[in-house]
Amino acid sequence: MDSAVLLDLLGNENRRRILRLLSHKPCYVTEISEYLGVSPKAVIDHLRKLEEAGLIESRTDDQRRKYFNISRNLRLEVNVSPHGFGAKSAYPASASLDMAGRCPHVSLDVKASEEDDDLSDLATELAQLDELENELSLAQRWVHGRMTKVLDRLNDAIGADADSRFYANVLAAIATGNETTETISREVDAPEHVVADALSRLAERELVARDREQGRWVIV
Repeated sequence: MDSAVLLDLLGNENRRRILRLLSHKPCYVTEISEYLGVSPKAVIDHLRKLEEAGLIESRTDDQRRKYFNISRNLRLEVNVSPHGFGAKSAYPASASLDMAGRCPHVSLDVKASEEDDDLSDLATELAQLDELENELSLAQRWVHGRMTKVLDRLNDAIGADADSRFYANVLAAIATGNETTETISREVDAPEHVVADALSRLAERELVARDREQGRWVIV
């Protein structure tokens, strides 16, 4: 789901409260209405929007009472800093994901449960995953803070009139071995003429230089 749509959807406090309630147990409209203290008609409208977005689903019991429950795992991340704003939504990765190959900077010490594991094994894994989630949250906040500090310093070097994040990405591309305008363009996902202009401005500030014989850019 588009993160902007999700942000608009969750901007309503009552819809957030409905999801919080449904995260504990499936509920029917009257239960939700009493929990929120709003009319059943308003609850039905909120439920309709959540269901259309695919966040919840419904089922009907033997008494023809419709129960609602959360239908999927979804994570929404919002980053706000002096150098940028971004929001992204993500679904759980496949259980077969090669974490060591895809995430070389992360070391995981959690034993994945097997089909024949007992309740004790499952409870132990849950406790380990809870601890890991807290550690990753702390690490993410540390990385975000460090990125802001690095971008502040780059902004001082590049100049306040420049798009510091884009210019920082260009410098990072050079630092990681992308030395031609073409390869830098692919790395930062920007047109070559835009990258060429950025490199020219960085060269004017004597932050990068071009080896005219080999046509490669280097950080000064």
